[in-house]
Amino acid sequence: MSFYQEDMYRLLAALLIGGLIGAEREYRSKATGFRTMIMICVGAALFTMISTRFGDSRIAANIVQGIVFLGAGIIFKEESRVKGLTKAAPVGSVSALGWRLGGGYYDV
Repeated sequence: MSFYQEDMYRLLAALLIGGLIGAEREYRSKATGFRTMIMICVGAALFTMISTRFGDSRIAANIVQGIVFLGAGIIFKEESRVKGLTKAAPVGSVSALGWRLGGGYYDV
């Protein structure tokens, strides 16, 4: 299998996993839906692939910081209640799946 063919399999796997999770969330009328989950999963996989290609683990490590920042922006306080936790949790989980798939670990 060629080098670029493996990369395409990784991105395709991230697209499918992100799409499946996003479709389920879209079906349940959740705010972070189909396109959002695809972009998060494929983006995390792509950054992981770039990180391994250049041998710089800081790129992949910053995925975590970016996703935490994104998740923190989703969570907000309304009166005495905290809202958005169920929107932020899947964002972190999908990015972790994308990170694994981008690294070539398909046995999720």
